[in-house]
Amino acid sequence: MPDIIHLLPDSIANQIAAGEVIQRPASVVKELVENSIDAGATQIQIVIKNAGKTLIQVIDNGKGMSATDARMAFERHATSKIQKVDDLFSLTTMGFRGEALPSIAAISQVEVKTRKEEDEIGTRLSISGSKVEEQEAISCAKGTIISVKNIFFNVPARRKFLKSNESERRNILMEIERLVLANPDIEFSLIENDIQTLQLPPEVLRKRIVQLVGKNINQQLIEINEETTLGKIHGYVTKPESAKKSRANQFFFVNGRFIRHPYFHRAVMTAFEPLLPPNKNPDYFIYFEVDPSSLDVNIHPTKTEVKFENEQALWQILMVTVKEALGKFNALPPLDFDREDAIEIPIYDESKPAPMPKVNINPNYNPFHTIQRNTHPNSLPHFDWETLYRGFKKEKPTEAQVDPLANTNTGLFHSSENENADTEILPDHYQYKQKYILTSVKSGLMIIDQHRAHIRILFDTFLEQIKNKKGVSQRVLFPEIIELSPSEAATLSSIAEDLQAVGFELNSLGNHSFAIQGIPSEIASSDPISLIRSIIEKSMETALDVKSEIQESIALSLAHLAAIPYGRTLTPEEMSHLINRLFACRIPNYSPDGHPIVSLISDEEIAKKMKSSR
Repeated sequence: MPDIIHLLPDSIANQIAAGEVIQRPASVVKELVENSIDAGATQIQIVIKNAGKTLIQVIDNGKGMSATDARMAFERHATSKIQKVDDLFSLTTMGFRGEALPSIAAISQVEVKTRKEEDEIGTRLSISGSKVEEQEAISCAKGTIISVKNIFFNVPARRKFLKSNESERRNILMEIERLVLANPDIEFSLIENDIQTLQLPPEVLRKRIVQLVGKNINQQLIEINEETTLGKIHGYVTKPESAKKSRANQFFFVNGRFIRHPYFHRAVMTAFEPLLPPNKNPDYFIYFEVDPSSLDVNIHPTKTEVKFENEQALWQILMVTVKEALGKFNALPPLDFDREDAIEIPIYDESKPAPMPKVNINPNYNPFHTIQRNTHPNSLPHFDWETLYRGFKKEKPTEAQVDPLANTNTGLFHSSENENADTEILPDHYQYKQKYILTSVKSGLMIIDQHRAHIRILFDTFLEQIKNKKGVSQRVLFPEIIELSPSEAATLSSIAEDLQAVGFELNSLGNHSFAIQGIPSEIASSDPISLIRSIIEKSMETALDVKSEIQESIALSLAHLAAIPYGRTLTPEEMSHLINRLFACRIPNYSPDGHPIVSLISDEEIAKKMKSSR
């Protein structure tokens, strides 16, 4: 029987590695830019075409490579960063495993132009599907230019799983945001389809955050800075009043590398806990600088998950550091020692003995003695409780006064004709605790959730407007300006048509800023900036691609934000209008997200509850 185990060819092994390291165009951008950072570049330019599916090009002014190094860089596990096993535990570079470039070359067409500063000529290398097609000497600038074309051209099964251009572009921009925040001292620029969309000169960290997120965040940033024997923690958190539902602008970095760390996120939220309403999140940009030997970054192919040696101690330091920063900048409520109603504490005097407290009691007082209770000065006052009900009782009608033919099925909220004229007549609908609407129907008592009912009505209205592009817009007197990060602006551009269909009018001002000129007439009383931000955040979280799902997501977000809240008192006319519109909907019993709107208590159930227990 022949042997069945054999070594995989390098081309197949590289494609398998590419499945772990290169998941989409954003992964290529991340790996190439990290290589430029490791090469000591101070200027990095990223060129994208067709959301990275056609071209991803990274140009840097780093130290470049020789002809031999350029060829070796695309061999599996070839790296300049590890010489011995101990180097794995003292990593200070972004890449080290030597998998990125061969993985990229296995699923695309790659061209490299590179030159070292001391060399007179550079090298051009062309690779397609792991096969070297051409290598020649050329004249080029110092540094490296890597062009990656037609990603997954030889793996059609992987290429068909790429999402829409809007989604892939958004992922690229999110990756770029992490890289530029981790390296504020490097100049970055982004060119998309021959148009420059991002230009970030080198800045201090605070200004880099403002460059990326928008100038409105500048007043909200609170600096944190703590240095201990375990490492240094620095960066910024935002004030509690600027908290929002989204977790988009929450970043952890360790030694210049973006990481995800739910355990440290809990430390930040613990510090904010007494200051935030439910389901609200602060923004934070937190940087750890620790000894590389106390850090293991080799536990995930993309290196976004790391393991700290002193994780629990760092958790405590982080929580205390954030809490201290919030207190220092008056984010925590101060103790008020100047209240007029505060208890006065006497000054202690050693020369004066402390007096014994005096308690006045009457040993003859018996609370169970009727005469004493009514006459003794310490007794409770006698009160005739029956006077409270005087005038409330009506004489029971005699049998002659009762009309046996009177209609007794007048409904829960209808008064009998035999009642006094000045008795209040209840309306057809009754609002219970500013949350539910009660109304009588033929079969019993119907309970309607006012908030969910309005969500259903608005959802159907907005969805129809989006599909038919018949949204009614109301112009605003003073346009409001909304500033977005690059990834948020990319999300907005992908849903702009649907927002316009529902009634929003947005004009681009450049640099990811937009002027809100008009809003849907259904939500005229709402805050338009908060509405748009919430819709963008929901779209980023769901990352939907199918057009109908995107439209439903926008309609549902708007409906939730514009619906009548719990606690609002409704007039009888408003309740009647709400009920009529609800039962004109195609699915009146349930909200778009599956919650019940209507509940019915039948006449039989009411009668059963009212039966005597005897």
